[in-house]
Amino acid sequence: MTAVGVILYGPPGVGKDTITAELNRSGSYSLFERLKAGAGRTTGYRMTSVEHIEDLDQAGEVLYRNSRYQAEYAIDRGGLTALVEGGRTPVLHMGQVEGATAVEVFPLHWVQVLLWCPLNVTAARCAERGDNDVEARLQVWHETQQDLLSHADNSWSLVLRTDQLSPSEAAHTIDQAVTGAVEATARDIRRLVA
Repeated sequence: MTAVGVILYGPPGVGKDTITAELNRSGSYSLFERLKAGAGRTTGYRMTSVEHIEDLDQAGEVLYRNSRYQAEYAIDRGGLTALVEGGRTPVLHMGQVEGATAVEVFPLHWVQVLLWCPLNVTAARCAERGDNDVEARLQVWHETQQDLLSHADNSWSLVLRTDQLSPSEAAHTIDQAVTGAVEATARDIRRLVA
């Protein structure tokens, strides 16, 4: 059986951390901690330097890298390999369709999950969790919306409205998709993000 990875794509405040925590309860899923160089949150990242990310990129070890919130982020082959070899199902948090597509070269069956919530829900959740940069996160919500519209033909294994499902319901649905090897299909993205 082919090993599986999960991509959780969506705007800030959509519930990627909360849903991942629910998935972790099963014992088989683990958050893939991206490499991060820069200020801001450290939880959920492997902190490093821009130089280290550059070195890995030059060596062909970086599957995807991006800059956001005045920091540099990277998804590396070694980190994914370690999770898979440890018998874990990696859960990647993505904010760019380009990144979700880029990691597909890593030899896993990828379950791509589009998580969505309206702007007002993102605003409320970011405020509730104490984000100091709510305005920047709302701008990223708009960027995510535009990213989806620009890639409206991309296929998704699941599309979940996190303002309509509890985190445990979302995690259960994702787990069913993983165990059932759901294939990605095109969705009506324009209607979803309107």
